[in-house]
Parts: sequence; structure tokens; C-alpha cells
Amino acid sequence: MQLAFCLYKYFPFGGLQRDFLRIALACQARGHAVRVYALSWEGEVPYGFEVVKVPVKALTNARRYEKFTAWVAADLAQRPVGRVVGFNKMPGLDVYFAADPCYEEKAQTLRNPFYRLSGRYRHFSAYERAVFAPASPTQILMISEVQQPFFEKHYATPKERFHLLPPGIAPDRRAPPEAPQIRGEFRAEFGLGADDLLLLQVGSGFKTKGLDRSLQALAHLPEELRRRTRLIAIGQDEPSAFRRMAAGLGLAERVEILAGRSDIPRFLLGADLLVHPAYNENTGTVLLEAVVAGLPVLCSAVCGYAHYIAEADAGLVISEPFAQSAMDELLQRMLTDDAARRRWQDRALAFAETADIYSNAERAADIILAERD
Repeated sequence: MQLAFCLYKYFPFGGLQRDFLRIALACQARGHAVRVYALSWEGEVPYGFEVVKVPVKALTNARRYEKFTAWVAADLAQRPVGRVVGFNKMPGLDVYFAADPCYEEKAQTLRNPFYRLSGRYRHFSAYERAVFAPASPTQILMISEVQQPFFEKHYATPKERFHLLPPGIAPDRRAPPEAPQIRGEFRAEFGLGADDLLLLQVGSGFKTKGLDRSLQALAHLPEELRRRTRLIAIGQDEPSAFRRMAAGLGLAERVEILAGRSDIPRFLLGADLLVHPAYNENTGTVLLEAVVAGLPVLCSAVCGYAHYIAEADAGLVISEPFAQSAMDELLQRMLTDDAARRRWQDRALAFAETADIYSNAERAADIILAERD
């Protein structure tokens, strides 16, 4: 079967993009042809993929996305496919992978009422409705139980159209037998001594992921502990504002902000704690990537995958409503309790042996390729 996958932007280090790639490859491995429509594509094109860079421009994202949708619809009319799979909300999808939270819920609860008079609101609300309205035929692949009630509340979407997927953690994130050696080499490379502590934060979109909260928590550590603690943040985002914030907090020499990169497993093995105090996070795949690497986690409760941290006893969860003082206290406790970190590591690795957290792509492929009435 010829399949069409639609997403606005592809770059190698985004969570949505990595989910797309794993699912598309799983479909291809079953003998199906993959065509991808995107506004932009960064990085290598997998063997056998047909990547169509949609040649539309506009002054606003909303108008650009409308032109994208129209162009793709016209191309599909000329070159039909068996399934259209979207990783962004848009009309005309047979299957939608719900990587993003409910837009309407955010618009009604987190925005000024006048926001709903804007053209931006009208566009994104209409595109979400095209997927979730009761009359829509789109099948919905959910990666978090947290968001489904919001979609049902705003659109009365029939429950049978939702399909909850397990997480899709890549096998290369698991701690290998040579993990201690990799950790030692990594820490030597980054100049980390035996008593030094490394905080790691991974995720594109530093503002949403709460990098400011992590910087504040690091700055609030007792002086002796702060002097031997460093933070490395990795993500595809503009870092200038956060570098200025780190300097203003007196942390310039203790914080590194790096662009997205492909060797994240080394960082997961070399760090002492993953911090992920996100303001908003549908899932938080990196939480489970840390777990399977044996890296303890400190995350905010809004993360869709935060419950796995509690279930695995692989770290601590900052309760909602978020308070900076609560994060400060938990971070200090986790960094000063070596025995607890060893316990969280052991339990994380044990959880990784038995939990169903790897089959996201295969289950998604089952639903995409299923016979339709």
C-alpha cells in the first residue's frame, strides 16, 4: 500500500519527529511505500522514502499551514494513496498521531478570552475540530491518557476512535553491558570529577520544558553543593535568553546549553539526574529514556509519562500546582542522597526489563494498516 505521512517540519532531534520516523519505518518494513509531505526536512532521508517538500510560503504560520493542506490535497488527488497519516492536526487525515495536547482546552483555560477572536485561534481550532469532530472519520493514536478527556469534552469525539499506544522507547536508550565504561569516558571528556554531579535536561523548546525552573533550582542549591553541580541542557532551540539567565544567576560556568545531537544515550549514562520540570508536556519520552538508561528522574506532574516515574520508583515527581521551592527541596534531596539515587537506578533498570514501553511503532502500524469498513 502507498502511504502518505504529513508533518510540517522534520528535524532529527524532535520527539514528534522521532515518533514519525519509527512508525514510518515500521510500515515500510511490512512492505508498504512511504511518501512524506513536509514544509521543511533537515537531515538524511531514509532509504526508500519519497520526501515531498511542499513549496508554499506565507507571512504567518496559520496561512502557511492552510496553503500546505491545500497543496497536499491537490497532489493526493493526482497521486492517490491508501492512507493519509498526520503528525500535526489538519483536515483530510485517515489517522492522526496525537503528539500535541488539546488546543481548545489551552485556549479556554490558559489564554485571555480575547485570544479566541484572533485569526490564529480560528485556524488552529478549526484544524483540531477537523480531526476530533464526531463526524470526522479520523482514527486517533493517543500517546497519553491525560489528553483524551479534554478532546471528548470539547468535541464529543466517539471513544472508539481513540487508540492508546504504549510508549515507543528506542532500544538504543537502554543501558548496555558496557555502561560503566561509557560513563567513565563521558565524565572524563566533560571534566567531571568523582564528587561532581551532573544534571541533564533534554528536549527542544526550552521554555515549555522548564529550563528556567532548572536554572533557578540549581542557583538555589547550598553553595557547597552548587559548586560541584553542573547542568547540561540539550535541545533544538534558541539558547540566548537562557544563557543570559544563567549568567545573571551566577551560573555561567556551571551551565552548558547544546544543540540537538544524536549521542543522547552517552549523556543519559554519564549524568547523575535528569531534570524535566515542564510547564506542559503531553508525554515526555525522555523520562522513560532516562529510566531505561538507569538515570534517576525529577519531573513535573504535568508530564503525561510522570506516572511511570512513580510506578517504577525511578525518581521523584514535583506535585501540581508547581512551586519553585518544592523543586528546589526535591533537587537538593536527590543530589545529597547517594543511596537513594542508587536505589532509583536499580529500580529503573528492573522496570526496563519487564515494562511494555517499546512497542509504540508496531502498534501504530497495526492501526494505520488495518482494514477499513
